[in-house]
Amino acid sequence: MAPPEPGAGEVPDLRMPALGAAAWAGGLVAHWLPVPAAAAVVLALLIVLLAARHRLGPRRWLTGAGVLLVLASVAWVGVVRQQQVTHNPVSALAGDGAVATVEGTVTTDPRVTTGPFGQQVLVRLEVRRVSGRGATYRLATPVLVLADEGWRDVPLGATVRASGRLGPSRGPDVAAVLMATGPPRTLHGPDVWWRASGAVRASLRESVSGRPAEQRALVPALVDGDDGGVDPALADDFRATGLTHLLAVSGTNLTLVVGFLLVLARWLWVRGRWLYVVGALGILGFVLLARTEPSVLRAAAMGGVGLLAMGSNGRQRGTRALGVALVALLLVDPGLATSVGFALSVLATGGILLLAPGWRDALCRWLPRWLAEAIAVPSAAQLACTPLVAAISGQVSLVAVGANLVVAPAVGPATVLGLAGGLLGLLWAPVGHLAGTMAAWCVAWIVLVARRGAALPAAAVDWGTGMLSLTVLTLLTLGLALAGPALLRRRSTGLACSGLLVLGVLVRPPTPGWPPAGWVMAACDVGQGDALVLNAGPHSGVVVDAGPEPAAVDACLDRLEVTAVPLLVLTHFHADHVDGIEGVLDGRSVGAVETTRLRDPPGGVGLVEEMAGEAGVAAVPAPYGVTRTVGDVTLQVLWPPADSPTVGPGDGSTANEASVVLLAEVRGVRLLLAGDVEPEGQARLAQLLPGLHVDVLKVPHHGSRYQDLDFLLSLGARLALVSVGADNDYGHPAASTLAPLAATGARVLRTDLDGDLVVVERDGRLSALTGG
Repeated sequence: MAPPEPGAGEVPDLRMPALGAAAWAGGLVAHWLPVPAAAAVVLALLIVLLAARHRLGPRRWLTGAGVLLVLASVAWVGVVRQQQVTHNPVSALAGDGAVATVEGTVTTDPRVTTGPFGQQVLVRLEVRRVSGRGATYRLATPVLVLADEGWRDVPLGATVRASGRLGPSRGPDVAAVLMATGPPRTLHGPDVWWRASGAVRASLRESVSGRPAEQRALVPALVDGDDGGVDPALADDFRATGLTHLLAVSGTNLTLVVGFLLVLARWLWVRGRWLYVVGALGILGFVLLARTEPSVLRAAAMGGVGLLAMGSNGRQRGTRALGVALVALLLVDPGLATSVGFALSVLATGGILLLAPGWRDALCRWLPRWLAEAIAVPSAAQLACTPLVAAISGQVSLVAVGANLVVAPAVGPATVLGLAGGLLGLLWAPVGHLAGTMAAWCVAWIVLVARRGAALPAAAVDWGTGMLSLTVLTLLTLGLALAGPALLRRRSTGLACSGLLVLGVLVRPPTPGWPPAGWVMAACDVGQGDALVLNAGPHSGVVVDAGPEPAAVDACLDRLEVTAVPLLVLTHFHADHVDGIEGVLDGRSVGAVETTRLRDPPGGVGLVEEMAGEAGVAAVPAPYGVTRTVGDVTLQVLWPPADSPTVGPGDGSTANEASVVLLAEVRGVRLLLAGDVEPEGQARLAQLLPGLHVDVLKVPHHGSRYQDLDFLLSLGARLALVSVGADNDYGHPAASTLAPLAATGARVLRTDLDGDLVVVERDGRLSALTGG
């Protein structure tokens, strides 16, 4: 997206953006405050506005009245929408856990996810009819369906009937969760436009079917946001290099597609108002292709703003359009006010409109205009988003601007050729394959940049997510935004800034005092999952579990300066313990991989075997009862017994009880690493090991309420570590588990509150440090 041309030096009219900000505030008021408090806020603002009427003057007073009206309108719509979703017959039945039959329209494509107990299909329905507890109701409310493989091919737009048990929703955007039993019954097929959209998407996937897996997945993601096949490790690399926007529907996608259509229309001698018709039809077609989800509508609105900004008087028109888009989107869906994707889109668009023109003009003093524009646009967008990205990920990408600049020449051709492959494939498959292959070639360059950029020593630097850290970063961002034109105007200062950025990327900054001297064990903050490291010697660690995704455990091992893993133990095959295995193996020497005896669930087993095979080692069961030394670590496997089952039901429901339980000793410190073992297993361990005492306890199963407390309390641990994700859906950890442990005098620490937890032994004294 290019910055506006004429009028770049003019001060933009910020009245419409102010109305947009008021709409955003109204959405937040509706979401965060109860109805009486929201009404009180609006009333208080009205009183202030009336009191200041004579001081403000007619024009400013009318502007203030408009701002207040927009804020109140969005807040009112938000409150009404929440009441409609949370107070209706479906939500009432869900509160009772009733079995019901629903009829509704499929509003999202089925999405396969892997949970703790295997694969599930997620689908959203707009329910029009529900029958349960002897009554039938007609209404219109959204419901999330959790189903089996029978729902995998249900088409978007179809009207279906399904039965199952309703449960309460954990979010304000759906009235209930339906645990469906069996496949749906299709009552009516999708409308013609949905069938056409589905045909283009299928043709697009077919046009790249012969390409390597990464290219095969990324081309649809670029064109229509279909990122279901993108490898998580590749997604992590895109995140580290600031290229994540290419994996989702964004305003850039729409700008490229509709911009190409407008160029094509000009070649065909379309002029005047008819170009607006072409643009409107292009936006409509894009929305249908990418689906009418809130994220797509958001992207379409931001892309439309970008198209207006590229015309004459672009900065003024763009800022006004941004304000109008914010008001319209939030009136339609006030819930967008709390959406991270919405915030990132708005910030990026605002950065391009407000910052990029000045930066481009400064760079134009010593660079060609096309190069100045290519640097200014991604730089402005990235800078505007930096504080929010840091708040979400805890990182600041140093390669984002460079990576976006390098891939920019390939993004447009990949998107347009990919779309052409989908359209032409409907007419003649070989032509579609040709266009798809050329799109895949472009994508191969983007993948290469993401891989190489993420592998740089300091591609992304860790940044705290606390209030002080984010305040400092926001102030730095504002300072750079204001000083940008002055710094870039001169060749000397511009090149110096570029040199500092390159140096920062190539040289990893030292982390003073980390890892701390005398560290024994670390519980990595990897979200809702486990990843533990035992200090086996200089730059060497025994790793127990790998967490739910590769990037987090990889970053933790980097912080601990672990480059060799003589032993990786995976306590069981649930996703929150094994899905991050690639992050452990990537770039490190691995001596052995050991697992539980129970080979269930199959998805986790397959992933571990595949990753271990690529690393040149075989995954074998941990030897029960054997005591051995691995570097500075002494280990003994306490559970599961040698005669325990090796075959499960296939859904992972018995995997926790088969967790590998380890007794370890490092520098004289005794540690019990209990995996997710259940109370029955804990009770059996108490019988097998009477009088067992340890210094450190890794609390089983993320501190859940299902524990044999007599066993845990009998261990006499001085430190109790809970590896758990913030705001998880399982209620972990439970106060009923933590309070008794704390009552014994043990220090209880949690990764969701304290970040990385590191046990340290110095001169016979045991302590714990946190990296939060």
